Amino acid sequence: MGVVIIDGSTVRDFVNDEVQFKTSVDAQFDSLDANSDGVLSRCEMRKAFDSMRLLEAHFGVDTTMRPEELSRLYDSVFLTFDEDQNGTVDPEEFRSEMKKIMLAIADGLGSSPIQMAVEDDDQSFLKKAADLEAAKISERS
Repeated sequence: MGVVIIDGSTVRDFVNDEVQFKTSVDAQFDSLDANSDGVLSRCEMRKAFDSMRLLEAHFGVDTTMRPEELSRLYDSVFLTFDEDQNGTVDPEEFRSEMKKIMLAIADGLGSSPIQMAVEDDDQSFLKKAADLEAAKISERS
């Protein structure tokens, strides 16, 4: 386990590095595409949401939501990703929405650095952003 320090510019630099960002987002997409058909279904996205428990925790504390309320939230998020409203999310739609999410995180962080505890095998985009910044710093040294 380690600690990384990031701020908005760290996240923004990661998003603006087209090769790193595309590679990372596409790898995440591929891991979510359980049937390898090149698109994410509502079911595949739901499994990802369930595994990440994004909508069921508030600052690390479990919250109780009725199943129908949780389903509405998942559907709403899915529809945000499904830009052309064809019932699936393709890689370009996924990249586009992840870029918006990451830039919103960057805006939220601003210039205020935060410390994040991460596992060495953590594949989160924020960890990858920190790794990219660390690599750039070591190249300059």
